Amino acid sequence: MNLQFFPNLICSMRMVLVAPIVMFVVRGECENALLLFFVAGFSDGLDGFLARRFDWRTRLGGILDPLADKLLMFSVYITLTYVGLNPLWLALVVIGRDLLIVGGGFAYNFLVKPVEGEPSGVSKINTGIQLLYVLAVLSAAAYPALVPGWTVLLLGSLVLVTTVTSGIDYAWRWGMRAYRVSHEPT
Repeated sequence: MNLQFFPNLICSMRMVLVAPIVMFVVRGECENALLLFFVAGFSDGLDGFLARRFDWRTRLGGILDPLADKLLMFSVYITLTYVGLNPLWLALVVIGRDLLIVGGGFAYNFLVKPVEGEPSGVSKINTGIQLLYVLAVLSAAAYPALVPGWTVLLLGSLVLVTTVTSGIDYAWRWGMRAYRVSHEPT
């Protein structure tokens, strides 16, 4: 039995979780949003692990996984900002970085050559910090007595630093790659 589709199924299920997470946050049901966001975050690691471990990588998965990640993070950061649990400037930094990456990827793909997605180490750290931050924000909203305010502040600061660093890293690496490709002898 070929299970190559399984990581894509997990990824698709993560996309389906976005609407209920947003709905729960807007309703102030942060316990439910926290549970579903945890499942979504865990599924992100699980589908990637399965794809790498069993070589169940597909072209569709290479598109779906970052799309699911962006959909989840855009939606959650915008919604947390809308309900007053996240500062607008931090949502703009997170979303701006992702738009930079997506726009750069499209430009590279159409102007230079097809893109093979390969997240950098700093990008993986950034994603992890962003997920932890959202978990902390939702946890603080759901269980204020259990989560000290400095935790959210510290993780928010780390999100800022890793997001900016990751954005600069992507722009530099892909810019240099485009420069090298465009200056190769023909």
